[in-house]
Amino acid sequence: MNDEIPQNGSLSVIDGVERIFYDGYWIKRYHAPVDSLTDKKLLIQSLTRRLFNHMEHGINIPGRLLDKVRDDYQSETDPGKKRIRGAMLAGALFNRAADIFNQLVELEASGVQIKSDNDLMRTCGQCLQEALELGKLVRHRNGSAGIDELWGEPFKAFVMSIEDFYQSRYVKIAMTMRNIDEVAEHMIGCVRNNQGGEEMEALIRHYACMARRKCEILRTDPDIFDAWVEFVVAGEAITGYTSGQTEVETGKGILDEFDSRYMLEQGVELIADITRARTSMPSSTEEYLGLCEQFKRWKA
Repeated sequence: MNDEIPQNGSLSVIDGVERIFYDGYWIKRYHAPVDSLTDKKLLIQSLTRRLFNHMEHGINIPGRLLDKVRDDYQSETDPGKKRIRGAMLAGALFNRAADIFNQLVELEASGVQIKSDNDLMRTCGQCLQEALELGKLVRHRNGSAGIDELWGEPFKAFVMSIEDFYQSRYVKIAMTMRNIDEVAEHMIGCVRNNQGGEEMEALIRHYACMARRKCEILRTDPDIFDAWVEFVVAGEAITGYTSGQTEVETGKGILDEFDSRYMLEQGVELIADITRARTSMPSSTEEYLGLCEQFKRWKA
């Protein structure tokens, strides 16, 4: 066996699947479609839908309302309301960019050549750039801090070639996998000395494995159906597991069991959020890891 670590971008066929290596992980490789405005439109639309799916409710504002939403944001003085109006403005900017891009694609289909320095192309890019900045105000649907990476993806798809965007995706997936493993290790640390800890550790490692598999697979890949089922079942195996079948003798034991379950449930939920978003969630992870450390100190 050659123990030398492969270089990023190395290719290999593993168990019949073509994979590419990035930052410690062999990731399922997909071939990029032809680089055209039509394909970029489909890619940006997919990324934008995914963005809104993971962000807080109420920010998917139609692009035609952009001026109204901008005026409301600029005139708002209450800090809490201004954050929400800023999030709504970010959504309207993304949808305005999508509206412009759709029209450009229709013009191209009619035989009109669209150059990169076209005024509408520049306006589209400016809308995406402004939305990216305002995206810092938006929260994840679970109420925690937002995911900056998701806001950057449609903009990257706009300014990059599709091939370059696909390559950047592998870096992001590797970071996501590392984040999943980080959370899983802290979950294991919370139950390591518990009754049934070894069995629970095996369940957590299996869940992390299924999460990594799920996040590497595109939604258009038929493998997504089995990957999703295995991922959900692996998470339910943890939340449905009861390590305290025997009678607990002390009050501290009861609290310890309840707290352990709580830490596991929070970890399962965080890994699920990371996996569905297919991007790392540093703020939410830091908050969870802090809870784990407090819990381990309490147990000591």
